Amino acid sequence: MACEVKIALGERSYPIWIGEGVRTRLPEVLSDRRGVVISDEHVEAAQGEALRGILGENWPWIVLPAGEATKSASRWADVLERLASSRLDRRSVVVAFGGGVVGDLAGFAAASYMRGIPVVQVPTSLLAMVDSSVGGKTGINLAAGKNLAGAFHQPMAVVADTAALKTLPPREYAAGLAEVVKYGAALDAGFFEWLEASAGAVLAQDPSVLERLVARCCELKADVVAEDEREAGRRAVLNFGHTMGHAIELLTGYSDVRHGEGVALGMAYALVLSSVRHGFPEPDVRRVLELLKKFGLPVAPSPDWTWESLRSAMGADKKSAGGQVRFVLSGQLGRSDLPEAVPEAELRTAWERWCGHVIGE
Repeated sequence: MACEVKIALGERSYPIWIGEGVRTRLPEVLSDRRGVVISDEHVEAAQGEALRGILGENWPWIVLPAGEATKSASRWADVLERLASSRLDRRSVVVAFGGGVVGDLAGFAAASYMRGIPVVQVPTSLLAMVDSSVGGKTGINLAAGKNLAGAFHQPMAVVADTAALKTLPPREYAAGLAEVVKYGAALDAGFFEWLEASAGAVLAQDPSVLERLVARCCELKADVVAEDEREAGRRAVLNFGHTMGHAIELLTGYSDVRHGEGVALGMAYALVLSSVRHGFPEPDVRRVLELLKKFGLPVAPSPDWTWESLRSAMGADKKSAGGQVRFVLSGQLGRSDLPEAVPEAELRTAWERWCGHVIGE
């Protein structure tokens, strides 16, 4: 079983291949190009032998430490030096083999080296398959905030082999499900209802359900990216849950909270804020939070966090403007609006309601 989703961007169009075993199509994508595989130590240990069997032993590998701390300027510069020492040229290709951290860093390195060489994304985490490997966003974190340096650099192809998910720790799989729920809550109420009905099969990683889940997320993202490749408008709706989520990641030092967990928490806050500001129905807020909890994701803030510390961390968000924090909000399930500035009083009210568990918990 396998399926294909197309990203329609004119001469930058590319396929997303989804299903068990689709990594065997990599030689078809790469043709006679040479290049480098960039991965991390966890993925290389669990799946490196299988990929070497597909690509052959002549491909050099750059194996990075696992974890969000790898998305740094120093690590990016080191990767560039290693691409140069491997004597890559403009026809060479980078194969990004890993989760979101590897995909973001390898994609940014490919965008930067010789002002841009091709990259093929081979995501190994659910979060990367449904979100970060698709759409051409690449980047690294700075001390001031997440993803503050980067480039738009579309891949040649995305090869999402769902068999790779079998090696994921349960917490990492759950973190990917946060982005899946985001697509339903923000873009497709019918998909959200399917997720509710299919939750048991999703948790059991039923192969046919996984293929349909990844494909629908990619279809939704493909539609948005085709309309707004560089986030000049509608693409910003994909950041639903990310303003607070990124603030939580920054506050906790990118270590205690996974990106998907931050997104789940950020969605919970955004839904409460949407109910305060736009009348998002409280029964639907509870539905979203219940599904997130069923998938093993957090929805309540830590008692160790203060509003003042989170509000300060939000100032580093890319959607902030003129000191005002801007949120992607919604008035109904399956729809979201472009980022909007929110008055401080409403931000604080939503925080107090969230902390008080008025909704959800």
